[in-house]
Amino acid sequence: MNKANVALIAVVLAMTLSCQKIDRTKPPETKDLPAFKLPSLYETELANGLRVVLVEDKRFPLVTLRLTFEAGSKYDPKDLPGLAEAAASLLTEGTGDRPSKQIAEELADIGGSIRAAAGPDGFTIQGNVLSENLPKFFDLLADVTMHASFPQDEVQLYKKRRTQELLAERSEAAFWADEKIASVVFGPHPYARLNPTPESIARLDRGLLASFHGSRLVPNNAVLILLGAIPPRMETLELIRSRLGPWQKKDAEPSPAPEFPGSVRKIVLVDRPGSVQADIRMGHIAVDRSHEDYFPLLVANTILGGGASSRMFMNIREKQGFAYDAHSRLQPRKNGGLFAAVTQVRNEVLEPALKSMEEEMKRLVDEPVPSGELADVKNYLSGNFVMGLETQGGLATQLSTVKLMGLPDTYLETYTARIRAVQPAQIQAVAAKYFSPQTASIVVVGDASKIRSTLEKFGGVTVEKAQ
Repeated sequence: MNKANVALIAVVLAMTLSCQKIDRTKPPETKDLPAFKLPSLYETELANGLRVVLVEDKRFPLVTLRLTFEAGSKYDPKDLPGLAEAAASLLTEGTGDRPSKQIAEELADIGGSIRAAAGPDGFTIQGNVLSENLPKFFDLLADVTMHASFPQDEVQLYKKRRTQELLAERSEAAFWADEKIASVVFGPHPYARLNPTPESIARLDRGLLASFHGSRLVPNNAVLILLGAIPPRMETLELIRSRLGPWQKKDAEPSPAPEFPGSVRKIVLVDRPGSVQADIRMGHIAVDRSHEDYFPLLVANTILGGGASSRMFMNIREKQGFAYDAHSRLQPRKNGGLFAAVTQVRNEVLEPALKSMEEEMKRLVDEPVPSGELADVKNYLSGNFVMGLETQGGLATQLSTVKLMGLPDTYLETYTARIRAVQPAQIQAVAAKYFSPQTASIVVVGDASKIRSTLEKFGGVTVEKAQ
């Protein structure tokens, strides 16, 4: 036997012995991810009150921007829900000097984008551009931010389009279920209003949009995040001051008081005649990101219904076949938050499906989470978080959230450590506060003539019409 054959046999034997040492009945252990290290930040404030955060990232010739205002839908007048949403949609549709088409063409010429979006708490202008074109980008940014004109023809087009979209949305049971659970949990607080109404859309005009723009989109109510291959610091600050320095500060109205109704058992049936399935929401007031319960609650929610391996999904869909989807949501706001368990089932299995939801919520109260399941969820949450910060856009969005929500600068760096620190006893404690069926509100959208008697087995039922 020659030397080559001997060497080959030795390699094969070594590989065989190595394979025999692997226990393939167990998944490989996942090592803890390293803690996220925040890049160096430089923060300052302009004379007009605009807060500025600069972050260098020279990996790509790109700059990403977030300009965030505390100007979300919670500031919409009670009789005009959807005002912030409309202002965001129309912000780039024209200024005193540039019509919509010109703005789009100039952005295309410099390899940039600008758009706006409104959420419950914040209104964010976001964009990016090739680094070499940053001055031209700031010319456009300053124009749409300070001088948006909301042209009448664009407003009319928006109203027609949004009305048609709303009609389509209101044909879905899930729309009514989401609307009603927010209304029940948040009560009279503006967080209860998720969408515009046909009446509020019809009332929109340039004057209302301009008033919102002039009162909420002001520099002393905003923070600017600029991240990427930016010029040297002093040059960048001079660019910002030259474009946004003339922007005049104004006093902004205070936030609505964070007053919510107490958590008590309520069952609301939204009647939708002819429905062959029931859309279910079991909801509870939750907490903001700064609350001591937030991280244990985040882990608990992920265990309950945070993905295809969650308890709700595995039980209600995979084991019992009641629904195509079953999940839970944790939606923190600047003040408080919303927890909701969600599924849609056939009318005939409404009772066992509701019992299964309650049982899974109660199990998290009564039984400690096994160590293996808890470790998997911690790895999942930590990994998703760290991967989300790999891009400029992901990091810029997280930084703007930190500033908008008033969180400490250490929030992002300590996130995974706080996830990994959650213990089974903490999960049981928060589950008792926020998952207890005895204090959860239940909203079901379906045909009242077919499912009311079933719901009444769970308590008193209030019936409303889907209007």
